[in-house]
Amino acid sequence: MPSVFRELSYRRLWLARITSTVAFQIVGVAVGWQIYDLTHSTLALGMVGLVQFAPTLLLVLAVGHVADGFDRKVIIGVCQSVEGLVAVLLTFCSYDHRLTPVGIYFGVAVIGASRAFENPTSQAMVPSLVENAMAPAAIALLSSANQAAYIIGPALGGLLYVFGAHIPYGVSGILFIISSLLSRTIKARPIAARKTKVTASSIFSGIHYIRSHKNILGAISLDLFVVLLGGVTALLPAYARDILHTGPWGLGLLRLSPAVGALSTSVYLAHHPIHNRAGRKMFAAVIVFGLATIAFALSRSIFLSMAILCVLGTADVVSVVVRSSLVQLETPDSMRGRVSAVNSLFVGTSNQLGEFESGVTASWFGIVPATVIGGIGSIVIAALWMGLFPNLRKLESLAITSDACNDAEFNSTSR
Repeated sequence: MPSVFRELSYRRLWLARITSTVAFQIVGVAVGWQIYDLTHSTLALGMVGLVQFAPTLLLVLAVGHVADGFDRKVIIGVCQSVEGLVAVLLTFCSYDHRLTPVGIYFGVAVIGASRAFENPTSQAMVPSLVENAMAPAAIALLSSANQAAYIIGPALGGLLYVFGAHIPYGVSGILFIISSLLSRTIKARPIAARKTKVTASSIFSGIHYIRSHKNILGAISLDLFVVLLGGVTALLPAYARDILHTGPWGLGLLRLSPAVGALSTSVYLAHHPIHNRAGRKMFAAVIVFGLATIAFALSRSIFLSMAILCVLGTADVVSVVVRSSLVQLETPDSMRGRVSAVNSLFVGTSNQLGEFESGVTASWFGIVPATVIGGIGSIVIAALWMGLFPNLRKLESLAITSDACNDAEFNSTSR
């Protein structure tokens, strides 16, 4: 096993992450199928992403201060407990046939608020659990935990939904509680006190830091616009039912397919990190992502669609590992919470707001044309960003830079 797993606390974070994400994916499948079953509306599907994104947008500045000022394992554990409680409530309401689209949206919004705190805090915690030299491998393995969850969760969610919508909600509630218990046992390396004064400067310091570091700005904005345009996740229930003519089990297979490619790639990258031409490889992966999106839109076979989504997941994880490593390693620990919070806002914008955008464009142009347009848009964005951020395109290796090691002046003015 990779040497990072010798760190007990990292193993616990890794297990808590995979358990929590499996639960989240199970809820995602259940919510998507139930909403479409109740409304038969692609716009209603898109609204799931919007209500999940709204808390991230509203809480982004508070999230960074909380992650940098309090015990990160406690933050993660509390968030996972709240997510578990919501899943339990969805279980009982669904069992009594009292769950309406409004109730589902409310539950999704609360889970979205919890994830708004959990995700950046988890990302910021990784470098404090392992040596700096092992950080890229640790980040890649944490990504592999997510991808493994993306395989297990959707497949399990689709299978459980066959027995009733309350079953996947109940299982996810149990998994959230398990992940919370694991998170509370993590012990990070002692680091100098992180508490900061809440001032106008400190509140916006994460945004200022990203703006002053062009590589970070280019990487996370690239992810924002590519996934915002090219994401197909929100439309998978519609593809499963109306294009590929399958049921919840087919939706589960479609949801897990990107993760099959992503998991194998992230495990490979954990053992064989990207040592050179990192920027070019990231842009090449984004272009492949766009091409795979177009191919998926045109497929009419569930097995071909699964294979294409597997390629899409492979391309996506290369971009994710490069971007995540760059953000974490070019950011000092005292700023990681705030920078990760802003990064999570970008990711949330691309994922959740992208789901809303997909639902709206699908209602305007149709499911297939909207997906093709999104794939073309992803390729165009990659080409533009290669010109706008030439240093990012020329980035060679993922290593800790002098900016991350010697940014004392920036940190002192941000406190």
